[in-house]
Amino acid sequence: MTETATKSQNQDQDQQGRELAQQEPGPGAGPAPRPLSEDELSQLLRAQQFGVLASVKRSGHPHLSTVLYHWDPAERIVRVSTTADRLKVRQLRHDPHAALHVAGPTVWSFAVAEGEAEISDVTTVPGDATGLELLAMTPGFDSPADEAAFLRQLVADRRVVIRIRVSHLYGTALDFA
Repeated sequence: MTETATKSQNQDQDQQGRELAQQEPGPGAGPAPRPLSEDELSQLLRAQQFGVLASVKRSGHPHLSTVLYHWDPAERIVRVSTTADRLKVRQLRHDPHAALHVAGPTVWSFAVAEGEAEISDVTTVPGDATGLELLAMTPGFDSPADEAAFLRQLVADRRVVIRIRVSHLYGTALDFA
């Protein structure tokens, strides 16, 4: 299916969903959510780059943070670059339970990756293990000088990697005929 056809289909699905939402609520007023398969969930995570990371505050309430992430389906790890002084880092060090919610291509689908988070060491030397892990999460650089500058900036920012070892993936989609 072409990108234009996919966009058109998504727009049609969104319109159908809006029409269903305007109907008087009642039994059978719309399609039931369809659980996504492991492959569909992994594809959704690969296709997106922004998600909402949920960590647990000391009060027990969730803390939500929009993040740029990288999904590694082979290792079942979500990686997030952040700075060592961020609240999410402190919370995940205290309670490693985490979830990443990722919206699908339409408002009618989503995926959630749950697991326990670990925090890398702070990158302290350009090109150290954490710096190289962060570098691997980027699309690449045009020149070695740009890459070296990026690695130096990671050190200046005191960057770390949040790794969520995913133990449970779930999500649904609403399919409109």
